[in-house]
Amino acid sequence: MTSSLALDPSVIVWSVPESSRAAELATRPLLVLMHGRGSHEQDLVALAPLLPPQFVIAALRAPLELAPGSYSWFSVGEPGLPSIAAADSAVAALLAWLDSVPVATSVSLLGFSQGGAMAIHALRHDPRRFAAIVNLAGFAIAGDAPADGALETQRPPVFWGSDPADPVIPAGAIARTAQWLPSHSTLTRRHYDGIGHSISREELTDVNEFLRASTA
Repeated sequence: MTSSLALDPSVIVWSVPESSRAAELATRPLLVLMHGRGSHEQDLVALAPLLPPQFVIAALRAPLELAPGSYSWFSVGEPGLPSIAAADSAVAALLAWLDSVPVATSVSLLGFSQGGAMAIHALRHDPRRFAAIVNLAGFAIAGDAPADGALETQRPPVFWGSDPADPVIPAGAIARTAQWLPSHSTLTRRHYDGIGHSISREELTDVNEFLRASTA
């Protein structure tokens, strides 16, 4: 799988300095953060102190610029029904970047909204690469991906947290995800009534518990 897209390594926000990064990645797992559509790499950095301390964290910038300071992983098209080919291309860029990172232990993905869709879709391309997936207010993209069949037996750990009344993600995309994830993952599903299209402290507590259990 190739892509005309590429991630810009110069804008990635790391939790450890470049001088010690290789040494840290030799002994600590990597957690990759992926923001939602219209945001940027700084958006989820505030979560870093609230996540398990064993991780090296890298917050990525999506490759498509919508406007200054506003980026997207793929074009939206009809809400909740993005082109799977566009998502494939974004995942190819993500995997190509990961190939350049000297990870010696494990990699987990945490994405919000469109970043959550990216986390699930990356799993559908290369499930053995990822220890755990955290999908916050995201969704599974319609269509087939290369590892869908393998996921039916491998069932890797996935956390899905959202408000059932999320005002941004269409009901059809939520229903599709609710049907797809239980048969393709070991799913931890949590509802957070009243948070809308956002992340709550209660949710982060549950994410911490999930990541510790899934990557121990």
